Amino acid sequence: MFYSFIRVVARVVVAIINGNHRYLNKEKLPEGNYILVGPHRTWFDMIYFALAAAPKQFCFMAKKELFTNPILRYILEHANAFAVDREHPGPSAIKTPVKWLRKRELSLIMFPSGTRHSEEMKGGVTLIAKLAGVPIVPTVYQGPLSFKQLFTRKRVTIAFGDPIYVDRKTKMTDEYQNQLLNQMEQSFEKLDQQIDPDFKYIDVSKHSNK
Repeated sequence: MFYSFIRVVARVVVAIINGNHRYLNKEKLPEGNYILVGPHRTWFDMIYFALAAAPKQFCFMAKKELFTNPILRYILEHANAFAVDREHPGPSAIKTPVKWLRKRELSLIMFPSGTRHSEEMKGGVTLIAKLAGVPIVPTVYQGPLSFKQLFTRKRVTIAFGDPIYVDRKTKMTDEYQNQLLNQMEQSFEKLDQQIDPDFKYIDVSKHSNK
């Protein structure tokens, strides 16, 4: 109930602030639970991912520091977020999403790069998908990269790619993991090309510091 309420609030807020969006390839979203993965380009791309894939509900990883504030912790927990120690993730970073994907009607939104400012692909998403027995859906965001830019009403586009199915019988070797990560990267590039062939991502935080 709380998640549905928050989603309505988010939809109204982004409509007022920007109001210019399109969602592509929604028919590619599979039945049941899955993991939406994408390059982390701005702090609010997760919100657009969740809105684009509605009515499906999602859970999220959030850094543990956000849970120190009791009010914010209440909101995060009721919005299906769970805490992760980014410095020392531990087994719960894998066990919690696997359990939720198996036992609850929740999919997962995850960014393989870990943070907005890292280009390194992480393997956690492939392991979670394998253990939970759910597909990975590559997803990309194109649009304003800062909250201020949203007010320009420049179009926001979310595009979904073909699901990637992880073979549960195949051992998760480095070779197999890299194969899956390469599939994700190729799908991200294909989706970016579909939206805008001239698209080139620029990390605005790094660019502004130059």
